[in-house]
Amino acid sequence: MTGCATDGTTKVSGCASDWRPEPVPVVRPGRPTIGRSATISTTPGPHPLNSLFANLGALGWKPALSMLLLPPVPLLLLLLLGLWWRRRRTVSGGLLVVMSLLGLWFSQCRVSADWLEAHLLHPPAVLVPADLPALKRSLAGRRPVVLVLGGGADVYAPEFDGPMLSDHSLQRLHYGLWLARRLDAPVMFSGGVGRAQRSDSPGTTEADTAARIAERDYGRPLRWLDNQSADTRGNARASLPVLSREGLSDVLLVTHRWHMPRALRAFQEAAEPAGLKLRFMAAPMGAAASSEARLLDWLPSNGGQAKVRNVLREWFGWIAGA
Repeated sequence: MTGCATDGTTKVSGCASDWRPEPVPVVRPGRPTIGRSATISTTPGPHPLNSLFANLGALGWKPALSMLLLPPVPLLLLLLLGLWWRRRRTVSGGLLVVMSLLGLWFSQCRVSADWLEAHLLHPPAVLVPADLPALKRSLAGRRPVVLVLGGGADVYAPEFDGPMLSDHSLQRLHYGLWLARRLDAPVMFSGGVGRAQRSDSPGTTEADTAARIAERDYGRPLRWLDNQSADTRGNARASLPVLSREGLSDVLLVTHRWHMPRALRAFQEAAEPAGLKLRFMAAPMGAAASSEARLLDWLPSNGGQAKVRNVLREWFGWIAGA
């Protein structure tokens, strides 16, 4: 859908504007400092492995492959191998069993998730509230936008009698609206129908669902929507033309901290070949420290397992150029 929203409601996936800012240098994304981007080194263009999936028409298999690569599947296979090998080589087979059991334990612990996030992903620091006044001053006279990246949606929630954002997506929307209010910036939401969604499910997109929630529950209509993208690189390809046509200059990306390095790379690599003069700044969220007793961080938990899987999925995605 196209056209500008003139009645306070969200209607668009992009609309043109006569206003154009002075060009600003294209900078590489990374660890943010107030008013400027920092540096994650990236290689130009998509990774060959990601291109291979596209050329084979196998992008729809990426969610299934991701689930097979993540715990507990590899560790369960290692356990079965160890049990079988133990009948022939007691010591080496027993070592495999012990390693797989330890892996199964630590793959569900919060302490493991935090360590993996810090050492595999090196995510940027969050913008704390004390940073926002200086950031707002640095954006004075410019055209910033808060761009929220979707994190999934449920096609039908019976308690709402309609679609609902996933927990990750709802958290990102909440923070994006909170941040935009303090920076006096418009909000764009990017998210279509994910590759893991069933083909026979209703066609309501994640961005359309987010727009309804933002207006109905927050009283804050979204300015622009991208309801076409299915993954992070799709977010970048679909969003950047809209931002360019609108004459926006500074893009504050909102997503979870473990997703931010890959998201920044996707947007930078999409912007550079097109020569778009956009400045990217990371606005990660989901970095809250555990409020439980320290001992519990070493014990398996649902939260620990989920974060370990998220971090490892992002790491595999980074390597694959997704």
